[in-house]
Amino acid sequence: MEPSFDGMWAELAGVGRDAGTGGYRRFAWSTAELTCREWFAGQAAARGMGLERDRNGNLWAWLGDGLPGTAVVTGSHLDSVPDGGAFEGPLGIVSGFAALDLMLARGWEPRRPFAIAAFSEEEGARFGVPCAGSRLATGELDPDRARGLRDQDGMTLAEAMRAQGADPDTLGSDPERLGRISAYVELHVEQGRHLGGTPFAVAVGDRIWPHGRWRLTFDGAADHAGTTGLTERKDPMLAFASTVLHVRQAAAALGARATVGKVVVAPNGTNAIPSRVSAWLDARAADEAAVRALVADVLDHARNRAVQDGVEVAFAEESFSPDVVFAPGLAIRLAGLLGGVPVLPTGAGHDAGIFAAAGVPSAMLFVRNPTGVSHSPAEHAETADCHAGVEALAAVLTNLDRSP
Repeated sequence: MEPSFDGMWAELAGVGRDAGTGGYRRFAWSTAELTCREWFAGQAAARGMGLERDRNGNLWAWLGDGLPGTAVVTGSHLDSVPDGGAFEGPLGIVSGFAALDLMLARGWEPRRPFAIAAFSEEEGARFGVPCAGSRLATGELDPDRARGLRDQDGMTLAEAMRAQGADPDTLGSDPERLGRISAYVELHVEQGRHLGGTPFAVAVGDRIWPHGRWRLTFDGAADHAGTTGLTERKDPMLAFASTVLHVRQAAAALGARATVGKVVVAPNGTNAIPSRVSAWLDARAADEAAVRALVADVLDHARNRAVQDGVEVAFAEESFSPDVVFAPGLAIRLAGLLGGVPVLPTGAGHDAGIFAAAGVPSAMLFVRNPTGVSHSPAEHAETADCHAGVEALAAVLTNLDRSP
């Protein structure tokens, strides 16, 4: 098990890593992410698994595809946020292959089909909608909208797919494939500080907080920074800055979590008053009512401030995921199977949440992150804990394969 995991982890370590920041830039349909996809295909071939790229760009490595019954599936994603950590996404896929190796070494013979999946554009870092591959597969994301999504350089998802030999005209729901899955298990690095300082290297997830992304666009008028008086300006940066400060206040008042982490300014000149500021709000809370109240409060503030500054504001919801509770019996059963490990909620979104909301029995395993940091080069998991995660995943998959 250890050489299997360690060797694969070393093979991926340098792909898409920025030498300056130490973070990863594996954006969907980019050269770095496609290199990871080629690695995935190689791992499948080395194990005699059938490789399939579905209509939405998701990869599936199948073992025993001809066996009767519905499949047990594990997987994650290969793309990253800008300057993300090494573990989020790839840890689940490397662990999936390593768990399979461990199961086979122990004499496991599958009773039902088994697959390892790599889902496309999970982070939404390039085209804006997170879990795009799984949202398309479940019918949650409209294919026409998906084809028209644009990255920061103006390239559409359809254009990016065509450039890599994929057909965007096939995008859409995939009920037949979903109907073939009896259980989906996603292993993921912990994104928080629950397990640090505890004796547990692994936990089971029981729910995902409701969360979403909203785009705010503040439109003013570009002008000269040196010749335009302060009272003559229509500066959208003022309304934007005031709104960012209000986001923090509103989140604190509601016990929510809200972030403005992406901003695009035009014309983006040092000596030019901006004509437009586009910003993206990420909002999450333990219940949907708090998220909706937060977003409404932020929008109300943005509108009032825009009037004060003589600018306009537009608002659009780009994605929303409601509260997802994983099958309670399954979470409790898996925690018991693993020796009574903790059962934890998470505020982070995952493909497992999309599948669970669509009715696919789903579960998550978290591997301890001693830093508690994620979406950053400081994201970490000790090698011994990664090995423990492989052991746990192998135990879970074997148990699910043998279940009615």
